[in-house]
Amino acid sequence: MKFALKFLAPALLAVAGVAHAQTVVKHIQTEKAAIATGVWAGDTYYLSGQLASPITPADPAKGTAADYGDTKAQAASIFPKIQAALKEQGLDMKDVVKMTVFLGPDPKTGKLDFAGMQSEYVKFFGTKDQPNKPARSAFQVAALAAPWAALEIEVIAVKSK
Repeated sequence: MKFALKFLAPALLAVAGVAHAQTVVKHIQTEKAAIATGVWAGDTYYLSGQLASPITPADPAKGTAADYGDTKAQAASIFPKIQAALKEQGLDMKDVVKMTVFLGPDPKTGKLDFAGMQSEYVKFFGTKDQPNKPARSAFQVAALAAPWAALEIEVIAVKSK
């Protein structure tokens, strides 16, 4: 019996450790949305791609479409949205470890405007107040799901302990 306990006890502890190590996943979502706003997996938060808000909303009475601006203006809208979404989850830009940027043609020029996006990026990352910079990938795409969108940005953030 002592022999069996000697070998069985470590095995039971190992199984208990594996069960304890399972990651808790929490989806931040609403019934109306087709996708989750974000997903927590343990201490890691995956924020879905963010698009710009209009500079000038559509006016159906006048028959005018919304104006979202050029790439720089859209980036100026998206980065604060990312910051606010992270804040709702108890995170901040300093917690962003990975960013993916999808760049489409600038609606004003029809050309890729990486510099326009970058000019807003540097206001949130690598600053005196927030020196952390995430790993980042940027892709040129032919178009995004929203026909007016010049860029979409998604991030992964990790809650500091």
